[in-house]
Amino acid sequence: MKKVDYTLYFITNSDGYDEDTFLNKVKGACLGGATIVQLREKNKSTLEYYELAVKVKNITDAYNIPLIIDDRMDIAMAVGCGVHLGNEDMPISVARKIMGKDCIIGATAKTVEVAKKAEADGADYLGCGAIYPTKTHVKTKITSVETLNDICSAVKIPVCAIGGLNKDNLSVLEKSPIQGVCVVSAIMDQEDTKKAAEELKKSIQKIVA
Repeated sequence: MKKVDYTLYFITNSDGYDEDTFLNKVKGACLGGATIVQLREKNKSTLEYYELAVKVKNITDAYNIPLIIDDRMDIAMAVGCGVHLGNEDMPISVARKIMGKDCIIGATAKTVEVAKKAEADGADYLGCGAIYPTKTHVKTKITSVETLNDICSAVKIPVCAIGGLNKDNLSVLEKSPIQGVCVVSAIMDQEDTKKAAEELKKSIQKIVA
Protein backbone atom coordinates (compact mmCIF):
# COMPACT_ATOMS: atom_id res chain seq x y z
CA MET A 1 0.00 0.00 0.00
CA LYS A 2 1.36 3.42 -0.92
CA LYS A 3 2.24 5.73 1.96
CA VAL A 4 -0.08 8.69 1.43
CA ASP A 5 -1.48 10.97 4.13
CA TYR A 6 -5.18 11.43 3.36
CA THR A 7 -5.98 13.45 6.51
CA LEU A 8 -6.94 16.69 4.76
CA TYR A 9 -7.91 15.97 1.17
CA PHE A 10 -8.47 19.32 -0.54
CA ILE A 11 -10.56 19.38 -3.73
CA THR A 12 -10.40 22.55 -5.79
CA ASN A 13 -13.14 24.56 -7.47
CA SER A 14 -11.99 27.35 -9.78
CA ASP A 15 -15.49 28.66 -10.56
CA GLY A 16 -15.63 32.43 -10.21
CA TYR A 17 -11.90 32.97 -9.66
CA ASP A 18 -9.28 34.35 -11.99
CA GLU A 19 -6.27 32.09 -12.37
CA ASP A 20 -3.92 34.02 -10.07
CA THR A 21 -6.49 34.11 -7.28
CA PHE A 22 -7.23 30.42 -7.74
CA LEU A 23 -3.56 29.43 -7.63
CA ASN A 24 -3.00 31.57 -4.54
CA LYS A 25 -5.89 29.79 -2.84
CA VAL A 26 -4.33 26.44 -3.68
CA LYS A 27 -0.97 27.61 -2.34
CA GLY A 28 -2.62 28.82 0.85
CA ALA A 29 -4.26 25.44 1.38
CA CYS A 30 -0.91 23.72 0.92
CA LEU A 31 0.74 26.09 3.38
CA GLY A 32 -2.07 25.44 5.84
CA GLY A 33 -1.58 21.71 5.88
CA ALA A 34 -3.54 20.08 3.06
CA THR A 35 -2.06 16.59 2.73
CA ILE A 36 -3.36 15.80 -0.75
CA VAL A 37 -4.86 18.02 -3.47
CA GLN A 38 -7.36 17.08 -6.17
CA LEU A 39 -7.78 19.35 -9.19
CA ARG A 40 -11.41 19.14 -10.26
CA GLU A 41 -12.47 20.85 -13.49
CA LYS A 42 -15.75 19.93 -15.15
CA ASN A 43 -16.00 22.64 -17.80
CA LYS A 44 -12.49 23.30 -19.11
CA SER A 45 -11.18 22.13 -22.47
CA THR A 46 -8.45 19.51 -22.47
CA LEU A 47 -5.79 22.15 -23.12
CA GLU A 48 -7.11 24.45 -20.40
CA TYR A 49 -7.27 21.58 -17.93
CA TYR A 50 -3.74 20.45 -18.80
CA GLU A 51 -2.22 23.93 -18.54
CA LEU A 52 -3.86 24.54 -15.17
CA ALA A 53 -2.78 21.11 -13.94
CA VAL A 54 0.85 21.91 -14.75
CA LYS A 55 0.64 25.11 -12.70
CA VAL A 56 -1.08 23.42 -9.76
CA LYS A 57 1.46 20.58 -9.80
CA ASN A 58 4.27 23.10 -9.57
CA ILE A 59 2.68 24.26 -6.31
CA THR A 60 1.98 20.82 -4.86
CA ASP A 61 5.45 19.60 -5.80
CA ALA A 62 6.98 22.54 -3.93
CA TYR A 63 5.24 21.34 -0.77
CA ASN A 64 5.73 17.62 -1.49
CA ILE A 65 1.98 17.05 -1.61
CA PRO A 66 0.45 14.48 -4.01
CA LEU A 67 -1.74 15.90 -6.77
CA ILE A 68 -4.77 14.00 -8.03
CA ILE A 69 -6.64 14.83 -11.23
CA ASP A 70 -10.41 14.34 -11.16
CA ASP A 71 -11.87 12.15 -13.94
CA ARG A 72 -9.24 12.71 -16.61
CA MET A 73 -6.67 9.92 -16.80
CA ASP A 74 -5.08 11.56 -19.86
CA ILE A 75 -4.41 14.79 -17.97
CA ALA A 76 -3.05 12.87 -14.98
CA MET A 77 -0.63 10.94 -17.18
CA ALA A 78 0.41 14.07 -19.06
CA VAL A 79 1.44 15.89 -15.89
CA GLY A 80 2.64 12.82 -13.99
CA CYS A 81 0.24 12.52 -11.09
CA GLY A 82 -2.63 10.45 -9.73
CA VAL A 83 -6.25 10.27 -10.81
CA HIS A 84 -9.64 9.95 -9.13
CA LEU A 85 -12.22 8.03 -11.13
CA GLY A 86 -15.98 8.04 -10.70
CA ASN A 87 -18.50 5.45 -11.77
CA GLU A 88 -18.82 6.96 -15.26
CA ASP A 89 -15.07 7.27 -15.88
CA MET A 90 -12.44 4.80 -17.07
CA PRO A 91 -12.77 1.50 -15.16
CA ILE A 92 -10.29 1.21 -12.29
CA SER A 93 -8.90 -2.08 -13.59
CA VAL A 94 -8.18 -0.57 -17.02
CA ALA A 95 -6.66 2.58 -15.52
CA ARG A 96 -4.37 0.48 -13.34
CA LYS A 97 -3.13 -1.50 -16.34
CA ILE A 98 -2.42 1.68 -18.30
CA MET A 99 -1.01 3.85 -15.51
CA GLY A 100 1.01 1.21 -13.70
CA LYS A 101 1.28 0.03 -10.11
CA ASP A 102 2.95 3.15 -8.70
CA CYS A 103 0.31 5.70 -9.71
CA ILE A 104 -2.26 6.76 -7.10
CA ILE A 105 -5.74 5.85 -8.28
CA GLY A 106 -8.79 6.78 -6.23
CA ALA A 107 -12.38 5.69 -6.67
CA THR A 108 -15.81 6.89 -5.62
CA ALA A 109 -17.84 4.39 -3.61
CA LYS A 110 -21.29 4.80 -2.11
CA THR A 111 -21.98 1.13 -1.35
CA VAL A 112 -20.03 -1.76 0.14
CA GLU A 113 -20.34 -3.71 -3.12
CA VAL A 114 -18.85 -0.89 -5.20
CA ALA A 115 -16.12 -0.33 -2.59
CA LYS A 116 -15.03 -3.96 -2.59
CA LYS A 117 -14.94 -4.09 -6.39
CA ALA A 118 -12.90 -0.87 -6.58
CA GLU A 119 -10.39 -2.31 -4.13
CA ALA A 120 -10.19 -5.58 -6.07
CA ASP A 121 -9.71 -3.65 -9.32
CA GLY A 122 -6.72 -1.77 -7.93
CA ALA A 123 -7.94 1.45 -6.27
CA ASP A 124 -5.58 2.90 -3.66
CA TYR A 125 -8.25 4.78 -1.73
CA LEU A 126 -11.98 5.52 -1.72
CA GLY A 127 -13.97 8.72 -1.51
CA CYS A 128 -17.29 8.06 0.19
CA GLY A 129 -20.25 10.44 0.45
CA ALA A 130 -21.92 12.83 0.27
CA ILE A 131 -22.27 12.92 4.05
CA TYR A 132 -24.08 16.26 3.78
CA PRO A 133 -25.56 18.11 0.78
CA THR A 134 -22.92 20.01 -1.21
CA LYS A 135 -22.74 23.15 -3.33
CA THR A 136 -20.41 21.68 -5.94
CA HIS A 137 -21.50 20.96 -9.52
CA VAL A 138 -21.32 17.20 -9.18
CA LYS A 139 -24.07 14.65 -8.81
CA THR A 140 -24.46 13.82 -5.15
CA LYS A 141 -26.41 11.26 -3.20
CA ILE A 142 -26.45 11.37 0.57
CA THR A 143 -24.51 8.52 2.16
CA SER A 144 -25.23 7.63 5.77
CA VAL A 145 -22.41 7.46 8.29
CA GLU A 146 -23.50 3.87 8.91
CA THR A 147 -22.84 3.02 5.25
CA LEU A 148 -19.54 4.90 5.44
CA ASN A 149 -18.51 2.80 8.43
CA ASP A 150 -19.61 -0.41 6.71
CA ILE A 151 -17.42 0.49 3.72
CA CYS A 152 -14.45 1.16 6.01
CA SER A 153 -14.91 -2.28 7.57
CA ALA A 154 -15.27 -4.02 4.21
CA VAL A 155 -12.00 -2.84 2.63
CA LYS A 156 -8.35 -2.58 3.60
CA ILE A 157 -7.59 0.58 1.62
CA PRO A 158 -8.05 4.09 3.09
CA VAL A 159 -11.52 5.62 3.02
CA CYS A 160 -12.14 9.37 2.99
CA ALA A 161 -15.46 10.99 3.84
CA ILE A 162 -16.71 13.68 1.48
CA GLY A 163 -19.69 15.97 1.08
CA GLY A 164 -20.53 19.24 2.80
CA LEU A 165 -18.02 18.70 5.59
CA ASN A 166 -16.44 21.58 7.51
CA LYS A 167 -14.80 22.20 10.88
CA ASP A 168 -18.19 22.75 12.54
CA ASN A 169 -19.91 19.49 11.56
CA LEU A 170 -17.16 16.88 11.77
CA SER A 171 -18.50 15.50 15.04
CA VAL A 172 -20.78 13.15 13.07
CA LEU A 173 -17.61 11.28 12.05
CA GLU A 174 -16.07 10.95 15.52
CA LYS A 175 -16.48 7.17 15.74
CA SER A 176 -15.91 6.46 12.07
CA PRO A 177 -12.71 4.57 11.08
CA ILE A 178 -11.99 6.90 8.16
CA GLN A 179 -8.46 7.97 7.27
CA GLY A 180 -9.29 11.38 5.87
CA VAL A 181 -11.83 14.06 5.11
CA CYS A 182 -12.34 15.62 1.68
CA VAL A 183 -13.41 19.27 1.50
CA VAL A 184 -14.11 21.78 -1.24
CA SER A 185 -15.99 24.89 -0.11
CA ALA A 186 -14.71 24.64 3.48
CA ILE A 187 -11.40 25.85 2.06
CA MET A 188 -12.14 27.31 -1.39
CA ASP A 189 -14.85 29.68 -0.15
CA GLN A 190 -12.67 31.13 2.59
CA GLU A 191 -10.71 34.32 2.00
CA ASP A 192 -7.73 32.98 3.94
CA THR A 193 -7.29 29.41 2.70
CA LYS A 194 -4.15 28.89 4.79
CA LYS A 195 -6.04 29.62 8.01
CA ALA A 196 -9.02 27.55 6.85
CA ALA A 197 -6.79 24.55 6.14
CA GLU A 198 -5.00 24.89 9.47
CA GLU A 199 -8.26 24.95 11.42
CA LEU A 200 -9.73 22.08 9.45
CA LYS A 201 -6.67 19.90 9.88
CA LYS A 202 -6.70 20.38 13.65
CA SER A 203 -10.37 19.40 13.74
CA ILE A 204 -9.85 16.38 11.50
CA GLN A 205 -6.85 15.13 13.48
CA LYS A 206 -9.09 14.89 16.54
CA ILE A 207 -11.29 12.29 14.83
CA VAL A 208 -8.87 10.51 12.49
CA ALA A 209 -6.61 8.03 14.21
